[in-house]
Amino acid sequence: MTITHPDMKRYFMTIPEAVYLVLQAAGMSKGGETFVLNMGQQVRIMDLAEDLIRLSGLEPGKDIEIIYTGIRPGEKLSEDLWEEGNQFVPTQHPDIFQFDDPANLREEALQETISELLHLATDGKNDEIIKLVDQVIPGSAVASTPPLELTSIDQS
Repeated sequence: MTITHPDMKRYFMTIPEAVYLVLQAAGMSKGGETFVLNMGQQVRIMDLAEDLIRLSGLEPGKDIEIIYTGIRPGEKLSEDLWEEGNQFVPTQHPDIFQFDDPANLREEALQETISELLHLATDGKNDEIIKLVDQVIPGSAVASTPPLELTSIDQS
């Protein structure tokens, strides 16, 4: 089994839980808000891998070797769900928070941005799409993120 790094952590949520929270947030929406779901605690990927091996009736390191591939360019050991200093307002649901940022695109500005993205996509202007996304999404760094190095799995 391959994992990137023994200290890598990620958030996990079941599909039914995610669907439930998204539907709850949609029901609260008046238009243009940004909601953040409580993702719980991050899970260490190494622990997840070892648990999966044990649940298969095998022993990690003995029956199945765990190989570390290393962190890919731009990848972090743990996820950040939001940037430092962002403000969140509680909602009527304890696991849903509303992102409170006056710079959020709302109504007319959002429609204008979507129209511009569609226009750029129709014209095949990928670089301009990336620049626009970085301009309108707080904390976005698409333009400065190195492209993924795609690899294949040899199953021979």
